[in-house]
Amino acid sequence: MMRFAFAFLLVLHGLIHAMGFLKAFGLASLPQLTLPISRPLGLRWLAAGLTLLATVGALYATPRWWWLAAAVAAVLSQGVIATSWRDARFGTIANAILVLGAVWGFCSTGPTSLRAEYETDTTRLLTPAGAPRVVTEADLVPLPPLVQRYLRIAGVVGQPMVRSFRVRLTGRIRKDATSPWMPFAVEQHSSVAPPARLFFMSARMFGLPVDGYHRYVDGAASMRVKVLAALGVVDARGPSFTATETVTLLNDLCVMAPAALIDPAIRWEPLDGSSVRATFTAAGHTVRAVLVFDAGGALADFWSDDRPALAADGVHFESQRWSTPILEYGSFGPQRLPRRAEARYAPATGAYAYGEFVVEEVEYNGGAGRRGTGGR
Repeated sequence: MMRFAFAFLLVLHGLIHAMGFLKAFGLASLPQLTLPISRPLGLRWLAAGLTLLATVGALYATPRWWWLAAAVAAVLSQGVIATSWRDARFGTIANAILVLGAVWGFCSTGPTSLRAEYETDTTRLLTPAGAPRVVTEADLVPLPPLVQRYLRIAGVVGQPMVRSFRVRLTGRIRKDATSPWMPFAVEQHSSVAPPARLFFMSARMFGLPVDGYHRYVDGAASMRVKVLAALGVVDARGPSFTATETVTLLNDLCVMAPAALIDPAIRWEPLDGSSVRATFTAAGHTVRAVLVFDAGGALADFWSDDRPALAADGVHFESQRWSTPILEYGSFGPQRLPRRAEARYAPATGAYAYGEFVVEEVEYNGGAGRRGTGGR
């Protein structure tokens, strides 16, 4: 809605600039423009108006670079407004809004933005590397029976092994049990070997845009969050955070890419008739988690004590159990995967959900994406 309103303002502002061109060439009687406008100046009015309209097109067609067109349009527009200040001075208000939009656009999508870093990392790190072989029944033999059953239910047998995957998520998230929820949309690219996870989130907090980038590359993880694409509010990194994100990487494999569970980097230990323990080593970090299955063999929950919660200061961590109970399964092409899940922490004051996620689309090995359809 905000982008539409911004685009409407630019269209209106651009059309108003046509008045200077029409007056200069005598194409319309415009008594509200009391100052004379020469033909060369009329062409400048037309150029400014067309640049404003081009900015609207760039806003939708090239969102990564629209701010550059906006900056040029603001300069051209204000230049002609200055020549007819008495008649056109109120156009400065629209240009001020345009400049603010251009600054936000540069911060959110420009070359120094979190978005630009995410897209650069995606291109550089996750290049497809040929067609992988398919998963066979023989690949499942070393796994505990519960995991074998889950992979069969997921429909991975006969499908290509997972080298990389891309997912699109929607949902809502909050800082703690008492904070307000923030709606979000997520784009994520991940690699199985070598392990990598690139997670870009766009959210809203009190109506303000919030960008977050989780980056797990070369055995080091970081998480940065910015409000208005410029004000940094979280910058977490270091060995403790990397171990935490290694648990998240394992969870992603279990939930969104179960074919990758045949990876020898995961060691399995049966616990009882409904649960197994997974020990996962990635880039020198070893973490553990318990997978719990329902009576039908589907994954029902995943929990770990190796993923502490980020403290209120955004730097330190507090030991808490982390879990992701599955709420709903869905069909993604030939595979059946968790579609809705929660992310929960369990402090001494009581467990609570801090995230609710819906998997909208999954794509494996750079292939065509599969949209999810609901159903248990």
